[in-house]
Amino acid sequence: MPGETYLDAGVDRPAAQRAKDVIKALASATLQPEVLGGIGFFGGMYQLQGYRQPVLVSSTDGVGTKLKVASLVGRFDTVGIDLVNHCVNDIYTCGARPLFFLDYIAMSRMAPEKAEALVKGMAQACQAVGCSLIGGETSELPGVYSEGELDLVGFIVGVVEKDSVLDGSSIAQGDALLAIPSSGLHTNGYSLARRVFRVEEDPAILRRFIPELGRTLGEALLEPHRCYYPLLEPVLPHIKGMAHITGGGLEENVPRVLPKGLGARFNTSAWEVPPLFTLIQKAGKVEREEMFRVFNMGVGMVLVCAPEKVEHVRRLLPEALVVGEVTRGSEILLSR
Repeated sequence: MPGETYLDAGVDRPAAQRAKDVIKALASATLQPEVLGGIGFFGGMYQLQGYRQPVLVSSTDGVGTKLKVASLVGRFDTVGIDLVNHCVNDIYTCGARPLFFLDYIAMSRMAPEKAEALVKGMAQACQAVGCSLIGGETSELPGVYSEGELDLVGFIVGVVEKDSVLDGSSIAQGDALLAIPSSGLHTNGYSLARRVFRVEEDPAILRRFIPELGRTLGEALLEPHRCYYPLLEPVLPHIKGMAHITGGGLEENVPRVLPKGLGARFNTSAWEVPPLFTLIQKAGKVEREEMFRVFNMGVGMVLVCAPEKVEHVRRLLPEALVVGEVTRGSEILLSR
């Protein structure tokens, strides 16, 4: 009898190579002139040019259990977009322009069509912001992941001039808080959303048309995480800081940009909470406080600026809404 093989152990090397060939073609289309050596070497090389005092800014993140929804719907390109946009937004909070991106895809068993869809979404999002998808890793981990399961992680590096770093240090009591709308849940709160809608017990609910949403529940849940670069570029010189509203909502993310001793007061009636959040709250009988702790509730980014700058910022960015102010103390208040 022939001996044991890697395929017998659950690792399909030919399938992995087919996936890598497709990924290489997709990633190559995103490469900027600063990338040296192309795709496929052991390390990605990027030649930084045109900066006086460059500060490199890095971040890493995943898309969480939104992957479960993607698997049940059978669509994976949107979570690739999510991954890039989430990372781009994170480094953009300090004014950094995205340079290059890397991904890590792990599966129980390599499925080239899934890997292709994931990277297709990532490449699309990278091209939209002029970021190079410079490399990544695909892994088959039978025994670590159950059959059909996968994970997705992204790593980004950006750059900003040292004298242009947006660090929030000049924020003061009385400064205005402006909200930029989110496009949906983005990439946070999906464990609660999945539990509320019982999607694993009844996946058919994801294909159900919801009148309040104007589309199916699955389409609404898979709406890509909005990218705020370069939308916010015109207002950067006029703001003191910004917070990307991800896991933990306003209460946990806004303090990350505020100097010690300062808090914030939000008027939550100043913006309209999108119907998807209301649907989740009603279906799960979720308390208002819990909703604001878990979800972005329709606010994807919060900008901080001096009161006299508000009208100028709003002229440059009409969708920005004044939703509160910076206060003394460390408390984050969410008034109605």
